[in-house]
Amino acid sequence: MERISSPNALLDVIKKHQDARDPDKVRISVCQGTGCIASGANSVMASFESTLLEKNSSVELLGTGCHGFCERGPLVVIQPEGTLYQRVKPENVNEILDKTIGNGEVITKLLYRDEAKNTYEKEQDVPFYKHQERIVFAMNGHIDPSRIEDYLAMGGYGALAKVLLNIEPEQVIHMVTKSGLRGRGGGGFPAGVKWKSCRDAEGSPKYIICNADEGDPGAFMDRSIMEGNPHSVIEGMIIGAYAIGATKGYVYIRNEYPLALLRLENALEQARELGLLGDNILGTDCSFDITINRGGGAFVCGESTALMMSIEGKVGRPRVKWQHTAKKGLWGNPTNINNVETWANIPPIMDRGVDWFTSIGTGDVSNNPWGGSKGTKIFSLVGKVNNTGLVEVPMGISIRSIVFDMGGGIKNSQKGRTFKAVQTGGPSGGCIPEQYLDNPIDFDELTRLGSMMGSGGMIVMDDRTCMVEVARYFVDFLKEESCGKCTPCREGLRAMSEILGRIVKGQGRHEDLVVLEDLASTMSVASFCNLGLTAANPVLSTLKYFRQEYLDHIDKGECAGRQCQDLIKYTISEENCTGCTLCARKCPTKAISGEKKSLHVIDQELCVRCGVCDDVCNFNAVTILSGPER
Repeated sequence: MERISSPNALLDVIKKHQDARDPDKVRISVCQGTGCIASGANSVMASFESTLLEKNSSVELLGTGCHGFCERGPLVVIQPEGTLYQRVKPENVNEILDKTIGNGEVITKLLYRDEAKNTYEKEQDVPFYKHQERIVFAMNGHIDPSRIEDYLAMGGYGALAKVLLNIEPEQVIHMVTKSGLRGRGGGGFPAGVKWKSCRDAEGSPKYIICNADEGDPGAFMDRSIMEGNPHSVIEGMIIGAYAIGATKGYVYIRNEYPLALLRLENALEQARELGLLGDNILGTDCSFDITINRGGGAFVCGESTALMMSIEGKVGRPRVKWQHTAKKGLWGNPTNINNVETWANIPPIMDRGVDWFTSIGTGDVSNNPWGGSKGTKIFSLVGKVNNTGLVEVPMGISIRSIVFDMGGGIKNSQKGRTFKAVQTGGPSGGCIPEQYLDNPIDFDELTRLGSMMGSGGMIVMDDRTCMVEVARYFVDFLKEESCGKCTPCREGLRAMSEILGRIVKGQGRHEDLVVLEDLASTMSVASFCNLGLTAANPVLSTLKYFRQEYLDHIDKGECAGRQCQDLIKYTISEENCTGCTLCARKCPTKAISGEKKSLHVIDQELCVRCGVCDDVCNFNAVTILSGPER
């Protein structure tokens, strides 16, 4: 494609690609996100390519980004019907081409089937997708992220052209402020307020940064956006640079995201070739370019000032914010930083308008950008839930709707497993119990419940989860990831880890709970950065909602979740064991013995209490004892 000379010329190019895209054309979309690739999607894609070549077929094959339903990958969608095939293998390719493409037949065995044995043919009818509202993820599954032409054909960069033609920088900032868009990286700071501070700040050059250092365990929202639609992030950053007056941008991305890096690098090069980045973008006075900076995997570098220190080539440690980074940030110059999802929200807001965006979500932001939570949020839904993956939902939706409508309920519910809690907000988030399942999810409500939005991690826990162990796990994670700069965080996490480690072994004392709360209080006011300020949330929320579990560990040596290895014992009941031998065959330490069709027994000396036997037993023959009964 030739370099585009003006915003009007860009609109012409967009229309040309839109007109050339036939919505009725038969397309086969194969998910090429990291999750599906790990399940074998590359082999499926290669099989489609070779078979279509052999058949000399005119069917369009599209390698797309993440569709969200990662657990069911590799995913294949047949357009325009929208037929969704899940867990596709290379050996299914010929059948799909012959039956579905050739004869219009649906292959039932490849369709999604839920626990109630309901089968769903269309992607939009699958409960996981049906209840979502996709803005940021709208193009994922419909475009090839390696082709800028696909993004243009879906209207991509149209918002940029509109802004450069008709909207002054100050008006762009006013629109972002009135939209109520709050940062999706965790803090929830109104984006427009931050942008205005940076534009009004003295100093030059001005910088903007995309924080793609996604370090929360189980979170992969930003990775999937960059893998599936990197141009949406780039377009958002260009609009932000125009509004703020920035000339240089950085994407700080985890080096552990090789596919996202590859697709982002390719997208940046394509944007430069078309004149969308560099000097005098589209023939205007706006000049801006983006550099990729690879992070080394330090969790603390997700904090804005530590991230900037890393870009500057220094040790990634937080620094004092006596002046906001919008005024003095990167190399002492005004700097605006937002995360991947925040930047990707900018083009839709500019394209569809403030009123449209504010119609989604909670609260009233007409006179106060802090007055609500507008738009959608992408959550990484993982844990003890049937359907794991990425869901984009309107702010204000209930936890129950995500877990049970989209997530399909608790895994192994037929074995008696029930919902216990959901942990939101990453390692520094809190655990929310069952009584709040119907509460709305937004920035303010999650904070009120003792948790936080964070970047959007959501870990579902069942009744076989020990909440003391959950607190210990996250405290230990944060202890290892703390930069060690300030005493409250460094020593507070070390002391918390030691206390929780004793409690899960049945060696705790009642005074330990008082000490944990005192440590949490000190850390929450005296720590240097948000890592330390929020690090006690897992402890405080579990003490608040599940205090009895702490007391049971201390008083009875009993673990309600049957999870703490020093407090449990696995046995096999004579009444239910059928001698099927499955548990013995699956036991990793060969601790289970017994003849076929006879009672099996567990050697307690060899048993490592991993729970595999309980997971695979179809007859509820495995019993987990804890406390005095042990």
